[in-house]
Amino acid sequence: MARNPVTNRHAADLLLAAWRVNTVSCLLHFIQETVVVVLYLEATRCSGDSSIMPLLKINSGPDGPVLHTGQDSPLGPTLAQALRHGRGPVVIMTHGYKFAPGHGLDCPHQHILSLDPACRSWKAMSWPRALGFGAGQRDEGTGIAFGWPGRGTIWQAYRQAEVAGAALAQLIEMIARIAPDRPLHLLAHSLGARVVLGALERLPEGRVGRAILLSGAEFGSRAAEALSRGAGRTAEIINVTSRENDLFDFLLERLVTPPARGDRSLGHGLPALPRTLTLQLDHPDTLTALACAGFKIERPKARICHWSSYLRPGVFGFYRALLRTPEALPLPQLRAALPAEPDPRWSRILSLPYPETCNSGWRGAAT
Repeated sequence: MARNPVTNRHAADLLLAAWRVNTVSCLLHFIQETVVVVLYLEATRCSGDSSIMPLLKINSGPDGPVLHTGQDSPLGPTLAQALRHGRGPVVIMTHGYKFAPGHGLDCPHQHILSLDPACRSWKAMSWPRALGFGAGQRDEGTGIAFGWPGRGTIWQAYRQAEVAGAALAQLIEMIARIAPDRPLHLLAHSLGARVVLGALERLPEGRVGRAILLSGAEFGSRAAEALSRGAGRTAEIINVTSRENDLFDFLLERLVTPPARGDRSLGHGLPALPRTLTLQLDHPDTLTALACAGFKIERPKARICHWSSYLRPGVFGFYRALLRTPEALPLPQLRAALPAEPDPRWSRILSLPYPETCNSGWRGAAT
C-alpha cells in the first residue's frame, strides 16, 4: 500500500488512527451525556418530584426570585427549559405565615408545596398533586412552588410578604418573556394573599388570569388598592372565606395596624367588582350550589380552623377546575348561583342545618 509522502505512513495506518480518535471522542461524549442524565435523574429523585415536567421550587431572595437549590444557581435557564418543553397553564402556589424555605419541616417545599411532603403533619397535603401536577403528562402545565420567609412575628411576616410580592412580580415577568402565550394563575393561603396582591399591582394588565385567595390575611382597603392597578385591574380574583377563620381574621385586625381606621380583613369580602368573587366555603347554600355543579365538598366540622379552605375533602377538585378550565366556570355564573351575602362573623357558634336538595338552579359539570 502506498505511503503518504508527507507523513511517510501507510493510508491504512492513517485510517486506523482516525478511527481510534473518533471512537475515543464518541465514547467521551457518551460518558458525558450519561453523567448528565444520571445527575438529573438523581436530583429529581432526591427532590421528591417525579413528574416529567418538574415542579419548580422558587423562592423570594434578597434581590428577587431564586431557585430553591441555592441563590448561586441560575434561575433563567431552568425556568426556560421547563416552560418551553410543556403545555398547559402555569400555576404559581404560595404559602402563608409560619413557613420559610429551608426551615426544616416548616419549609414549604417539604410541606404543602411538595409533590411528596416529607412532613407528616395533618396539615401537610400536596397542593401540586391536588391541582393535577406530577402525572408526567406534557399538557398538565407547569407548577411553581413559590416560597418566602414567613416566620418570625406576625409583623415581621407581614412586612416580608410585601417584599415577596415584588419578587413574585419579577418571576411572573420572566415567565411572560419566555412563554407569553401560556395562561398563568395563582393560588395562595393566608398571608400568601398579601404576596399575590402585592405582585398584581406591580404587573402590567393581563399578566395573570385568575388568582384564588384562601383565608386571605390582608385588609380590604389594601386589596382594593391593589385591584385598582396593573394586573389587578384585569385578573379574576376568587376570595375563599369561611366563618371557621373568624378568629384569625379578628386577630389580624387587632394585631396589625390597618391602612384605614375600621378596616376589615378579606374574610369580610372583596370589593364588589365584575372580576371579583367572594365565596364562603362553609355556607350551606354555597355547598349545595357547588354539589349541583358536580363539586361535592365535605361539610365543615370545626368551629375554628385556619386551614379548612384547603384541607376539606373535595375543595381541590373545585380549585383545579377554576384554574384549568376557567371558561367552564365563568364568574358571573358562579356569582348568580352563590349566596349574595356571607354569614355574619362568629355565626359558626350556631348549628346551621345543611339543605340536602339542589335548589340553586345551576347545573354545571365538574372537570
